Amino acid sequence: MNPDTPRSADAITIRNVDPGDQDQWAALYRQYAAFYRADMDDDILRRTWSWLMRPEHPEEGIVAETQSGKLVGLAHYRSFPKPLLGRDAGFLDDLYVADAHRAQGIGRGLIAAVASIAHARGWPLVRWITAHDNHPARRLYDGLSQATEWITYDLKPSGYR
Repeated sequence: MNPDTPRSADAITIRNVDPGDQDQWAALYRQYAAFYRADMDDDILRRTWSWLMRPEHPEEGIVAETQSGKLVGLAHYRSFPKPLLGRDAGFLDDLYVADAHRAQGIGRGLIAAVASIAHARGWPLVRWITAHDNHPARRLYDGLSQATEWITYDLKPSGYR
């Protein structure tokens, strides 16, 4: 899929995020943060939105939109270097579908759109993480991709001595 070409399935269009989406995107992103019990404030929303609106920033976004214009899902992705491959790959930072629209293929459609973008850009893989207890998402992911044996760590530099 060309990232500029909308992808439609079951009355849902998956397309690039655009400036007119800001309010609906912010509402979805707040729901996503609440789902993961992550802190969210207006500064984070503004900064993340500004990344998505700047073509020179690596973070990009797509949204799932109903025929009536309501945004019901989002995905944020970027390239990242894979030194052992000597290539860039894709990283899916955020994937969210509003509660009322889950189990309708929208998450699968968002992942398919990112996979299409990855293919067009020559990325050999797309990587993402999820919570170990996010069982509905893991069922979807297990059917589309391969779980890795890697464990993820977060180091907070301010606490490192």
